Amino acid sequence: MATENGSATSSDWQDRYYHVDQILDRPGPRTDPSFLAGDEVKDFLRNKCKILVIGAGGLGCEILANLALTGFKDIHVIDMDTIDISNLNRQFLFRPADVGRPKAIVAAEYVMKRVPGIKVTPYYGKIQDKGDDYYLQFNLVICGLDSVEARRWINATLVNLVDPENPESLKPLIDGGTEGFKGQARVILPTVSSCYECSLDMLNKPTTFPICTIANTPRLPEHCIEWASVLEWPRARGDEKLDTDDPEHIGWLYSIAAARAKEFKIEGVTWSLTQGVVKNVIPAIASTNAIIAAACCNEAFKIATSSAAYLNNYFMLIGTEGVYSYTFEHEKRDHCPVCGGEALEMSISREWTVEQLMELLTEKQNIQIKKPSLATPENPIYFQQPPQLEEAMRPNLEKKVSELVPDGGEITVTASSLPFSLSLIITYV
Repeated sequence: MATENGSATSSDWQDRYYHVDQILDRPGPRTDPSFLAGDEVKDFLRNKCKILVIGAGGLGCEILANLALTGFKDIHVIDMDTIDISNLNRQFLFRPADVGRPKAIVAAEYVMKRVPGIKVTPYYGKIQDKGDDYYLQFNLVICGLDSVEARRWINATLVNLVDPENPESLKPLIDGGTEGFKGQARVILPTVSSCYECSLDMLNKPTTFPICTIANTPRLPEHCIEWASVLEWPRARGDEKLDTDDPEHIGWLYSIAAARAKEFKIEGVTWSLTQGVVKNVIPAIASTNAIIAAACCNEAFKIATSSAAYLNNYFMLIGTEGVYSYTFEHEKRDHCPVCGGEALEMSISREWTVEQLMELLTEKQNIQIKKPSLATPENPIYFQQPPQLEEAMRPNLEKKVSELVPDGGEITVTASSLPFSLSLIITYV
């Protein structure tokens, strides 16, 4: 077989790219002006474009298969999880013999086995393990994550990478997410369009249960699981940190929750429900994953080839009653701590303590910073780490904010899990 430019190579089967080439061989009515039909664009797609997929779960499996069959040949994948038996009903790159092995490694092996000529490079670990140079090597990044914190981290990292004098430093981010029969895909051009942080207020608030209910009058299996994780874990396991990705920890919670459910004659506590409650996970639907993955890969193809206008910038799928989808442009937020650049003005009572302000920062829908550390330009107010410093600054939690920050003063908010800081302008009412 021919090996020139984007043409088929010896590892390709006959007419492998016949349908894709219908798009790439000639311009169309919605083609970007920069589109160069023919061998050049095919050569870039198949021999030069390097794409990163974050997540190799339900969404990631679909994304990897779609990319490989579309013609992307240099794919990298990151995932920190191992395969659980509960994954096998929808994560189709895995088999029973793979249980316990890293998702990224198994997914890469399977795709390369089934699609000749594809190179999939896996990394079993956290996205935070990698530095700027790693992310700068890619032309595109696609997220198929089930974690808000991980999305916020990669979003902020890609925004921070942008150098106005180097156009190559702008790495388009395509983010896909599913929640039962609902899902979304979006295109983020760091510093140019609305980023992930701009849309935090669109997220559903996690379901929480009153402590008095889970402690004294449980009525649901979820109450028993929350009791095991919130009350019994600290009592029985002390300072040991609960790892929601550790099967042993989930198994312990399941056994404790099942015993409590039996005591109160409550049915429905299962291992998978226990994992779902403590990780705040909504059961995944395979068909939703397939639709959202297709939308993400369609956008990746359009951006990589300039063969059509890409999404501007948000696609939503609603499958709870029938099937309905729509697109809209989500606008940038001026006071977004990642891409906006402006400080957020916040009015609070003069009687508020530092601890009350921290609770607001954790719960406020458009901020949601867990375990925040606070400082003024002149002095620290409260730091979560290291332990000795946290202990020394703990008395500040009971002090009024107005004693530490003047009216109109600035507070910088940071968190160890997020690579950015939030500037607050505090006014008192």
